[in-house]
Amino acid sequence: MNEDSMREQLTMDGESLYLEENFSDRRVGSIQRLTPVTANGDKDDSRAVRYVGQTQVMSPAGALPITFELEVDSLAEAVKQFPEAAEKAVEDTIAELKRLQQEQQSSIMVPGQGGGQGGPGGIQL
Repeated sequence: MNEDSMREQLTMDGESLYLEENFSDRRVGSIQRLTPVTANGDKDDSRAVRYVGQTQVMSPAGALPITFELEVDSLAEAVKQFPEAAEKAVEDTIAELKRLQQEQQSSIMVPGQGGGQGGPGGIQL
């Protein structure tokens, strides 16, 4: 990768800046409030404030972070919607992990399958 290409990829978009604020109950998770701002740091009223929920679940591999959008207009609404949105995000993540696991298992080459006459992908015994 050349220097100009890397610099282009690392250039921040001054029209898409947000002020980030985090709120946490220090038990279940956190809610991030993203307030749109201009490149000067002034509030940008032409864009909506966004809320993002974050939690984690334990897996055999350790803590698995879960992040999800909260379609609300206030912090109070975000707190109220958090449990339902978190549950759905966890279910979606588990379904995606199972799909990826099945995909990976189906791509495992087993001796005697595939290529036929002892060539790549198959060993003839």
